[in-house]
Amino acid sequence: MKLERNTGLVLEGGGMRGVFTSGVLDAMMRYECRFPYVVAVSAGACNGLSYMSHQPRRARYSNIDMLEKYDYISLKSLLMQGSIFDPDILYERFPNEIVPFDYEAYRKNPATFEVVTTNCLTGRPEYLTERNDAKRLTAIVKASSSLPYVAQITTVDGIPMLDGGISDSIPVQRSIETGHPFNVVVLTRNRGFRSNELEVKVPNFIYKDYPRLRVALSHHVEAYNKQLDMIELMEDWGEITVIRPQRPMEVDRICRDVQKLERLYEEGYAQGELFCLSLQQ
Repeated sequence: MKLERNTGLVLEGGGMRGVFTSGVLDAMMRYECRFPYVVAVSAGACNGLSYMSHQPRRARYSNIDMLEKYDYISLKSLLMQGSIFDPDILYERFPNEIVPFDYEAYRKNPATFEVVTTNCLTGRPEYLTERNDAKRLTAIVKASSSLPYVAQITTVDGIPMLDGGISDSIPVQRSIETGHPFNVVVLTRNRGFRSNELEVKVPNFIYKDYPRLRVALSHHVEAYNKQLDMIELMEDWGEITVIRPQRPMEVDRICRDVQKLERLYEEGYAQGELFCLSLQQ
């Protein structure tokens, strides 16, 4: 089930809320639903890798089974390695030893896979892709998933980068600009959600070498809510298809409750299956 060349797949991030996305993508792999272009952010990029290499349930194993076995979210990791998500387990042992990433299948996939990062120098999004260099690909996805304040800055091509969600949480506009006017957008929040986090100016002593990053962080909530407004309008106008959780989220960015994660994964799989079946009608 290959979609038209001008159709894009947009994957939002959201930390552990991304288990919803992993369920959606597993359903898409089951039904051989293949997009010619995928643009992904943060956890969406991590899950998107297994979709691009066509390895069903690999992302689910990472998000749920491996969390229970290796307990890779911890304050100990934050103190010892500078990230609340253990980077050694997630970006070294997992792709190379625990459930090896199929780089060859990824390379042979003709689809384009773009990952959004935030350039710490400019505070602007970067849209990066890599097909052949495994280390650079890992660095790009790691940078895209490096949550501010609880993860270290990751360097890609000599440029310091952080979570792509800081500057472009839902990159549907990027997909359109690259020639994909029709898009399927996978969100990790229910319709109607808007962030009520307080918009706080980031003090100068935090990320002191990156003033433009501080500006982006200070306006992130407003920018995200505007994107959600735009997504719902585009959906109402029939310009995009949105796959999202149907009930308010009970999983947060750093959730460690395996039962909640299981429920969210199953909801994602069910929503992904409904989408795939609708294409067959």
